[in-house]
Amino acid sequence: MQKSYVIVTDSCSDLGEELRKKYDIEYLCMRVIEGVVDKPADLDWQFLPAKTFYDKMRQGTRFTTAQITCDEYVEAFEKYIADGKDIISISCSSALSGSYAASAKAREQVIKKYPEAKIYTIDALNACSGLGLICITASKMRADGKSVDQTAAFIEANKLKMHQVAYADDLVYLKRAGRVAPTSAFFGGIFKIKPIIISDANGQNVAFEKVKGGMQAKKRLLQLFEEHYDASFPYQIIAVAHADSPEEAQKLAESVREIMPDKNVEMLINYIGPIVGATVGPGTMAVYFWGDEVTYKA
Repeated sequence: MQKSYVIVTDSCSDLGEELRKKYDIEYLCMRVIEGVVDKPADLDWQFLPAKTFYDKMRQGTRFTTAQITCDEYVEAFEKYIADGKDIISISCSSALSGSYAASAKAREQVIKKYPEAKIYTIDALNACSGLGLICITASKMRADGKSVDQTAAFIEANKLKMHQVAYADDLVYLKRAGRVAPTSAFFGGIFKIKPIIISDANGQNVAFEKVKGGMQAKKRLLQLFEEHYDASFPYQIIAVAHADSPEEAQKLAESVREIMPDKNVEMLINYIGPIVGATVGPGTMAVYFWGDEVTYKA
């Protein structure tokens, strides 16, 4: 009889309670820090409602974040093993977070104590809803009866086929997070410049193009979607993610649906969670989907 296994991720996955229950996915909390106040970056926004979080950013608040520790991963892994389960841990891109490194270190410790356990730690090389969709795909494979080995091997082999096409609405938030120079943010604001951001083959968020204005940014996202989308991918699923722009996200989702060759594919509309949101800021929009392999490197 095949042993059951748990799929566990982190706060960068942006999987709310409904999706976690539907796909039976566990997650460990990173931390959000406002001044001296440190709270769990829970994906159900219990620490702070999503709109309040982004309104605070609009008003000048800077949030910082903290990763999951190795000890937290060890505790979680040992709990799952005690429950008689193997483990696939899928973490935020190692280029953006220390989550994967902590999980890999924890695996080394736990395997020494439980050598019969199967623990796969995977660097998703993606974040936000891209990480979430990778986890959902693993869950669908599990539901199809795929073993822990089969699922982990498939995710590892295909993770660079998860695309992120996004744009930041206002460079001031990237400036506050230290991701762009103050002068770039200043002139970008004056000229309404929107950086088009992808997740590259190293798992880094890269502003590989710049366009002028929101309409041109949305148009470019749709073009990139058409160029790279793979309708033949066996577990295709799409997410439109937004940082407190639900109406714009709905319009973008409708535009994506219009150009999709397969109209019945599941599509999610998600808030960008507190970990990524703390960097990119309100107004950011993104589309995530399975496509051809990402080869671009900054």
